[in-house]
Amino acid sequence: MTDHDGLRSRWGVIIPSTNVMVEHDFALLCPDGVTFHSGRAYISTPSMASDEDARALLDQMDAEFDRALRDVLTAEPDRIVIAMSAEVMRRGVRGGAEFVDGVAQRAGVPVTSGPEATVEALRALDARRIGLLTPYQPESDALTVLYFEDSGFEVVHVEGLRCVSATDIAAVSQQRVVAGLRALADSGVDTLVQVGTNLGAVRLAAQAELWLGRPAVAMNAATVWWALRQSGIPDRRQDMGVLLREH
Repeated sequence: MTDHDGLRSRWGVIIPSTNVMVEHDFALLCPDGVTFHSGRAYISTPSMASDEDARALLDQMDAEFDRALRDVLTAEPDRIVIAMSAEVMRRGVRGGAEFVDGVAQRAGVPVTSGPEATVEALRALDARRIGLLTPYQPESDALTVLYFEDSGFEVVHVEGLRCVSATDIAAVSQQRVVAGLRALADSGVDTLVQVGTNLGAVRLAAQAELWLGRPAVAMNAATVWWALRQSGIPDRRQDMGVLLREH
């Protein structure tokens, strides 16, 4: 690992311009000696009020991705983190892995994605029957279910919040997130999973483990956890749920 004047790792984080939660969550979760540097994929039309709008939004991400990657590489990162989960999951497990591999080849450094990290987190937790809390429309929900099922998990229940724009995802109330997590627990799953990097659920998921009695994985927490472990950084947190506490 490159030593940048005492830093243990420097990450370039690719996020859509509409995503306001990733930087907050990464700042909350990253340990001393790790820094992250954002490259933003410009989104001119953030609507996701319908399946068609959601597809158009992802197409915008595709069109802007390489520009964001180019910009963030000026920070000379040790690792790239793709903080755009639907962009990976819509390609399926194999296609998502090929997309990530292609980014790594262009960047010349290792790459971590949120969906990949969440799958690794679920394996570490020995999850089998999962429930998904998503901000998506039905078509994206179906692709998300397929991604996790093809990764070896039984998706028992989906709570889709049906957010009407990418920016509205960040405005979902804590009460609504709590209700969604409770609904997943009531469906009989062994592990709760929150997907969507702009949905603020890192603290709530950690707290929910205490009152719902089962692991709750927030995608941003899983992404930081897996990027740390892939970078050879073993730091743990006692206040951010079982994943970061015990794995």
